Amino acid sequence: MDETDVAVVGGGVAGLTAALFTARAGLDTVVLDGGGSILRRNAHLENYPGYPAGINPRTYLAMLDDQVRRTGVQRREARVHAVDPSDDGFVVACESDDPDQLRATRVVAASWADTEYLGDLPAVEDRDSKSFVLADDDGRTKVDGLYAAGRLADRYHQAIVAAGDGARTGITVVHDADSEFYHDWVVPEGYFTNRGREVPMGCEEVDSEERAQRERASLDALAPYLSEARGDGPVSHPSLADED
Repeated sequence: MDETDVAVVGGGVAGLTAALFTARAGLDTVVLDGGGSILRRNAHLENYPGYPAGINPRTYLAMLDDQVRRTGVQRREARVHAVDPSDDGFVVACESDDPDQLRATRVVAASWADTEYLGDLPAVEDRDSKSFVLADDDGRTKVDGLYAAGRLADRYHQAIVAAGDGARTGITVVHDADSEFYHDWVVPEGYFTNRGREVPMGCEEVDSEERAQRERASLDALAPYLSEARGDGPVSHPSLADED
């Protein structure tokens, strides 16, 4: 049975963002995605900071997927059908043969709107024909080691909110795992050391050459996504599949 520090159930904005933070903190992270983000159904993503005229949702998701892969996150196309607590975390069972089970120390549920795999764990609440996972503001549930993020945790239904909640939940997981890296603050050379301070845990000083290299790399990474319009359109809602 494969083992990982963090299993994220759901490959939407909240799940991928949580995975981004846990992986950057050095935690082995696997994202289990059985259906893709519902953001793929949108015609155009609006009100997302940094994109003055909005952005194609599928372009945004492709960039986010690229970003998490660069951090070392493993992506698996597998639908989870059970998450069972064990002595040292959870056993995550998937509808897949390669492998069909995964042992995870911590699990982040971010699979709007699927909660069936959580069974009778005391974190699920049915309400208005929908199921939610009850979590505090930092993503912790009543089950030790189980977290929830995004719409599944009853957060507002906007992409930017899902990203923010995924980030907050991911940082909570990092904090609970006592990882040494979580701050993610990159500063110019001398920002701390020229003031007689050590560089704090999770921070990094870079010189002008390194800063320029990172900027160039970021522009090179963005260019393929933003140089021309995508040819694909929104994915239909499942209820409209018979009409397409």
